[in-house]
Amino acid sequence: MSVHQTSVTISPKGRGCHLITREIQKAVSSLPCTGDGLAHLFLQHTSASLTINENASPDVRQDMETILNTIVPEASSYRHSMEGSDDMPAHGKCSLLGVGLAVPLTGGRLALGTWQGIYLCEHRTRAPSRTIVITVIG
Repeated sequence: MSVHQTSVTISPKGRGCHLITREIQKAVSSLPCTGDGLAHLFLQHTSASLTINENASPDVRQDMETILNTIVPEASSYRHSMEGSDDMPAHGKCSLLGVGLAVPLTGGRLALGTWQGIYLCEHRTRAPSRTIVITVIG
């Protein structure tokens, strides 16, 4: 069994849920693992998150953003506000969804279901680029 690691930087995105499956698969494909195994994705940020969800309808992305904004509204009396009114809600949304995913690999490719895609959920209005560390075991 071998372990390989790389990282991918996702260009700055606006608030919302963004499909990044292609970028992740490209990074995984750059590693020497061509068999079966496991890819672990770790987002190195606390105001964005990763999730897997339906990848066909753009309505899902908009509805996910609506759900997250309903659960963690920006208009509230959060104590942590030094970085702007969207910062503490971003941390809350990040804690709900998380920063890590484990995805099986089959033949060196992400073994996602037919309608599944990997999302970067950006919770800040103006966010920097985001870095994801990808560790492949197999």
